[in-house]
Amino acid sequence: MWTIKHIFDGDYGCEELRPGESPQVTVTLINEYGEEKTIRVADAMLTANNLDIGSPYPYPTPL
Repeated sequence: MWTIKHIFDGDYGCEELRPGESPQVTVTLINEYGEEKTIRVADAMLTANNLDIGSPYPYPTPL
């Protein structure tokens, strides 16, 4: 199981989004073995699913 360890909202600021693009965040996940993965996801997906630091990540993680 993967848990959200850190969320970095790097897309907020002076970056300009293309039409139809949504702001992305970088999420660091950690599992019970101490392995970490970093993924990029839509900020709106985290908000819509009430996911925050410490939350289990309910989706398959990319390799």
